[in-house]
Amino acid sequence: MSGRALLMWDERVTGYDFGPGHPMDPVRLTLTRGLVRALGLDPALTVVAAPAAGESTLALVHDQDYVAAVRRAGQDPASVREAYRAYASYGLGTDDNPVFPRMHETSALIAGQSVGAAEAVWRGEAAHAVNFSGGLHHAMPGAASGFCVYNDAALAVARLLELGAERVAYVDVDVHHGDGVQTAFWDDPRVLTVSLHEHPRTLFPQTGWPEETGGPAAEGSAVNVALPAGTGDAGWLRAFHAVVPELLAAFRPQVLVSQHGADTHVEDPLAHLAVTVDAQRAVAEAVHGLAHEHAGGRWVALGGGGYAVADVVPRTWTHLVAVAAGAPLEPATAVPEEWRHEVYARTRQFAPLRMTDGREPRWASFEDAGYDPADRLDQAILATRRAVFPLHGLLP
Repeated sequence: MSGRALLMWDERVTGYDFGPGHPMDPVRLTLTRGLVRALGLDPALTVVAAPAAGESTLALVHDQDYVAAVRRAGQDPASVREAYRAYASYGLGTDDNPVFPRMHETSALIAGQSVGAAEAVWRGEAAHAVNFSGGLHHAMPGAASGFCVYNDAALAVARLLELGAERVAYVDVDVHHGDGVQTAFWDDPRVLTVSLHEHPRTLFPQTGWPEETGGPAAEGSAVNVALPAGTGDAGWLRAFHAVVPELLAAFRPQVLVSQHGADTHVEDPLAHLAVTVDAQRAVAEAVHGLAHEHAGGRWVALGGGGYAVADVVPRTWTHLVAVAAGAPLEPATAVPEEWRHEVYARTRQFAPLRMTDGREPRWASFEDAGYDPADRLDQAILATRRAVFPLHGLLP
């Protein structure tokens, strides 16, 4: 297997644009690609573009009539306004998911990058592959949801299964529950989906309770850690390490697919966790280590949410790319001046000066430090462990 990491990139993915004022601003993709380049990471990577996902690939997850509706909507956005009810039944033309020109083509292109990443890793063409334009984990088989048109994460997993993988683990650390991926594999024991997210009482999509553990044929295949609003670095990392490593060790995946939404950050405008770039970097490093420990090094890393588009998202995903490339950046690394000028020119926002928020992530191990039954975070961890661990032969 090659040790060289792939960065999946096609400039046309920036056409995934819901319009002015929408939180999912494609400038976050442009700025991330620019920061990766400005920090000199390209020589450590193979930058490639995969073709768009075709009809047969999309059909691994999505209904044919939904794909047809996405295609029609993107060809004639005005028709969506005239037939709002028909399109709204597919989640299209809503405030969350406005229609934009070439919606099908651009969404399929993003999906193609994640599918291409999965294929390359499975075939041993690269150990790791990153598609930070992907991670659109809310899309359902028959509907768009939460800014997500096609579920590239689920499509990547489905393609791995089609290629012969018998066990695929999906770990999602976006602030929102990875509901679309969970739904796609709810009753499939070949896929373990793990999602750490803000509690559904306080955040969209109001799913991801610890009691959601998989269908009748796959009990224990869905794992949900519902974190209290306000959880910061120490609690977030404590929850991750109290749940994910043991489950991966028990499941023994052949490939690890991860989603790294940057919207857990304290500055994100759409959610209520208080995580820093430094903790997000620490989780990227942890997932990388777990891929080597439990999945033969096979790792497909995706982007996801993240709406602090200048200050947070580019730094978080550049750290992710650097970790995958085997060239991790020191947190105190200075942000290149030319990139900061680009940020201001595109957003009229001032860019950060360094690749750190000035924090050194620390957490107390659940096993070593014990737990506090009165603490809301520990209650969340225990709820998940009690619901799922026995189904894997583990002690809660």
